[in-house]
Amino acid sequence: MKFKALFSFCLAAGAFTAFAQTHVEGVEYFKADQFDNARELLERNMNKTGTDKAVTNFYLGQIALMDGDISKASKYFEDGVSANPDYGFNYVGQGQILLKNGQTKEAEKLFKLAESKSKKDPSMQIQIARAYYDSDPVAYAKEIDKRVEKARRINISAPEIFIFEGDMLADKKDWGSAGSKYEMAASYNPQGSDAYVKYANLFTQVNPQYAIKMLKDLLSQNPSSALGQRELANAYYNNKDYANAALEYGKYVKNPNHFKQDEDRYAFLLFYGQNYKDGYDYASQLLAANPENFTARRYQFMNAAQIPEMKEQMLPMAEALYAAHKKNPANKFAPIDFTLIAEEFLIAKRPQEAVTVLEEAMKENPDNSAFNKQLAMTYVDENNFVKAAEAYKGYLAKVGEPGYNDLVQQALFSYFAGVSSKENDQALAQSSFADAEKYADQAFNMLAEGNKIYKPIKIKGDVAKQRAQESEVESAAVPFYTQAIELLEASADPKKYTSDAKEMYNYMGNYYLEKKDVATAKKYFNKYLEFDPNNEAYRKFVEGLK
Repeated sequence: MKFKALFSFCLAAGAFTAFAQTHVEGVEYFKADQFDNARELLERNMNKTGTDKAVTNFYLGQIALMDGDISKASKYFEDGVSANPDYGFNYVGQGQILLKNGQTKEAEKLFKLAESKSKKDPSMQIQIARAYYDSDPVAYAKEIDKRVEKARRINISAPEIFIFEGDMLADKKDWGSAGSKYEMAASYNPQGSDAYVKYANLFTQVNPQYAIKMLKDLLSQNPSSALGQRELANAYYNNKDYANAALEYGKYVKNPNHFKQDEDRYAFLLFYGQNYKDGYDYASQLLAANPENFTARRYQFMNAAQIPEMKEQMLPMAEALYAAHKKNPANKFAPIDFTLIAEEFLIAKRPQEAVTVLEEAMKENPDNSAFNKQLAMTYVDENNFVKAAEAYKGYLAKVGEPGYNDLVQQALFSYFAGVSSKENDQALAQSSFADAEKYADQAFNMLAEGNKIYKPIKIKGDVAKQRAQESEVESAAVPFYTQAIELLEASADPKKYTSDAKEMYNYMGNYYLEKKDVATAKKYFNKYLEFDPNNEAYRKFVEGLK
């Protein structure tokens, strides 16, 4: 698996024709206090068959008032009156504007006109109460109470009354009392989504299970509610139940009244939940419908990266995704995008392009140490150990408290940087060797007595050979290798370190052979053969020593 971080669509071929697309869904979102979503749906469905334009204009006017755009609100209310003069709520909206301008008596005339269009309707009385409340809840307290009482006289069980009272209590942060009011509203109107959603929103952070229960109750009464489907999915998401969140989003995105941004969350959830095939298929369908859908392209690539059968298709997808990212600055990457794209360029033997991707990643994510580490490894693939050592130093700096393996890795990169610079830049070579010794010492010293590991000492021996004059090379590493061999042989499983063991035994054998100490030389050579028993040429060489 290539999944590195993290940080999150089985779309049916046919739309759910059972879901009507009219003003009703926008009103549902408005009543649940999701005003941006309400506006999108109301505008989207304005000219659909079955949409009541008088109702649509009223709610768009209310949203404009909330935005402080009086001119636009006034136009919506006027259009609503023109669409249906007998729909009284647009007169309430016009009166609301007058209240904001201090024209109380003129507003009251419009409220009376509105009442005449909706006699014996408690929702009209509550809407007039809201007009007063939104204008000045203190100055118009008596008018608000009067309208609420009038609504009760019309229908004491009207859910709008309890919703409004719950809203006023919520404004005072009296969450418990507000919840009780919303619960009562739901009991009087079991299919009314606003009461359930408002109630659930009070508890979604503190008691997500209770919020989930309320939303399930809503959907049992009103199964086609896009709002209910979406809120239940979000409740699961807030509860970190990503499997059920993905399941509910899968139902919700089939509803024609879903929002495009929720497709992104569904794609994320499928990826995060490791449903890679479903995630790839869903993202591919979104991309087929809109080739400019950058998010769909991201999730198509990320999911494909986890599917072994997609291996041959990964490079073109990586190229297309990176091109889309570079084409438009608004097309932002998350860290995983940079990581996976760089990997594909490396697999394709295009390390310089991988370097470009990772350098951008580091610029965009300056605190992310993983990019320094990946960049270092990329430079290794280019045999550029000087830059690898430099990049890895950046990694150590960001890690803060590097571990033993981190320090050993830095010591090795610095060592090879010195070796590769030795012919052309002696100053750089010596500086690199000094770094290798420093990091090797740090690694060795952080280990407790009795748990020391040979590797840092071997690295110091390697450095000593590189620093030595030509005539001293065969003896420079002896004290270090002697100590390193003792530590290696004391380890639980020396055979894990075959390559290093053979190198050190061979070096030590040759050193003692040069010193005419054949017995000691043969001891080290025979140790070598314990790690390479099938090396007949080496065995014959040792046996021939006198």
